[in-house]
Amino acid sequence: MKGTKKGFVYAVTVSMALAALAGCANTKQETAQTAAVQKENVTGAVTASSESGGPLHIDVVAKGFQHQFWKAVEQGTKKAAEEFGVEVTFQGPDNESAIAQQVEYLNAAIANQPSAICLAALDTNACLDSIQLAMDAKIPVIGFDSGVPNAPKGAIRANASTDNTAAGQLAAEKLYEMIKDQVTDPQKSVRIGVIAQESNSNSIVSRTRGFVDKMIELVGSDKVSVEGHDSLKNEKAGAKVILDVGIPAEVKDVDAAAVASSILEKSDLIAIYGSNEFAANAIITANEGLEKLGEGKVIAVGFDAGAKQLDAISSGLFAGSVTQDPVQIGYQAVKLAVEAANGKEVSDVDTGALWYNASNMADEAIAPCLYR
Repeated sequence: MKGTKKGFVYAVTVSMALAALAGCANTKQETAQTAAVQKENVTGAVTASSESGGPLHIDVVAKGFQHQFWKAVEQGTKKAAEEFGVEVTFQGPDNESAIAQQVEYLNAAIANQPSAICLAALDTNACLDSIQLAMDAKIPVIGFDSGVPNAPKGAIRANASTDNTAAGQLAAEKLYEMIKDQVTDPQKSVRIGVIAQESNSNSIVSRTRGFVDKMIELVGSDKVSVEGHDSLKNEKAGAKVILDVGIPAEVKDVDAAAVASSILEKSDLIAIYGSNEFAANAIITANEGLEKLGEGKVIAVGFDAGAKQLDAISSGLFAGSVTQDPVQIGYQAVKLAVEAANGKEVSDVDTGALWYNASNMADEAIAPCLYR
């Protein structure tokens, strides 16, 4: 549902609609907003309706449609729409580089004066004028997925997103279960590799640090030395368990594969973790010439999904990975939007993370989260 025709219509009408919206800015803006009332249905879910008796309308503006991830998010928004009795429009640009197209959709949504908007911004700065229009029109904006980072204070009522620190911790917990015997008072050094895409992105840093900190906690802070990249280095003399953090100088496949190779080649390596799809793919690529991963060899775990990583898990090359829950991201975003439209105070929601491996990839709760 890429909506290219709809995008054209929006592009034709949005200027006039926004002009009308701006002209009303100093009049009774609140009359354009539906004063929602709530009632409890037989299942206990909140059903929201407008002052005129019709359902609330929520516009969801995603980052794109090219990944199965966004289809799963849309699935969650539909589930919430049915449960809460609201109308939801889900749209987004053709790809995650089409910033101008996303802003066009956002402006068109604002011009239609919905009850609330859910936004996963490709570029917060590009959306600032639009966000201000929504604030002026008293349209609540809810962030989802990566949200709207660094938006003006008060612009985003709440976010529905993954707690990336907790997700990284989950990866550490699952890996620890598999290597516990090897890291409990080892007689000689054992190494756990950690590959990250970069050291600047908040989500990537949180997943990486969450993994490292949790592994230190599980093994024992006096028994672990963190080496490698300066961003996390905490070397301890005499520690037998080494966490070896590798981050490429640039976000390039070849650079990341080289970093992964340098760690895979170390003779004391027992396990390795990639903190997103890019990092996991780098580990897989590096292993192609080394054959260090697999049953009875180095244990690898990852994060996210994608064809390469899913194939590695299916074949036993990777023991498993952590995925975000895009269905919950969509569901919780709409739920927050309904509550905000009804005048409720809302706060951020952690949409959780899931561990998957070859045995549960096809499960009903897991499969929608595994994009290719």
